[in-house]
Amino acid sequence: MALPALPKRYHAASIWALYSLGLVPAVWTFYLGATGQLIGNPVKIFEHLLGEWALRFLILTLAISPLRDLFGINWVRYRRALGLLAFWYVAMHFLAYMVLDKRLAFGVIVEDVFKRWFITIGMAALLMLIPLALTSNTWSIRRLGPGWVKLHRLIYPVAAAGALHFCLAVKVIGPEQLVYAGLVSLLLGWRLARPRYMAWKRGRRQANVGLAPARALTK
Repeated sequence: MALPALPKRYHAASIWALYSLGLVPAVWTFYLGATGQLIGNPVKIFEHLLGEWALRFLILTLAISPLRDLFGINWVRYRRALGLLAFWYVAMHFLAYMVLDKRLAFGVIVEDVFKRWFITIGMAALLMLIPLALTSNTWSIRRLGPGWVKLHRLIYPVAAAGALHFCLAVKVIGPEQLVYAGLVSLLLGWRLARPRYMAWKRGRRQANVGLAPARALTK
């Protein structure tokens, strides 16, 4: 059963609503930490939450194409917002680590980046996301042309790096890490399988169109 389509006049409002709702976890958790309502280490809790939501938004961004191709759910208009939310959460995650956790001790931060593999991988993901965020606009799409699509394929290694960063950041990989890594693996696998599936889908559609006149004649 197809999902009801949102009227076009509400598309812009729904995108802004997504931005607003997407930032709620960060704002709310920061408020809880600032008011002493987080039990344990509030900085680590906040830092972890930002990283986890970044990975969630990366997964949602990658899921847009499979949802359309496999189930006919066209939410492409939300892909840019989801990708930008992922970038903002990655940036906030890094700022929380740099400012709240390490208190701008740049020597320690640089040492961490070069000596702790999960931080190295996380930094690489952030650096790859920066050009994607800067070119997530209509002007860049027109300016870069086909190069824009090639550039934005970096979202796939970014997602892989994010999942690996999440797994390496813990001493013992648990169900949570396995779920995220599994989802990213499935979405990356779909990227490889998609051309063949779409070719099969086009062939099937053309065959059905060709059979339509024959069916009409038999009635």
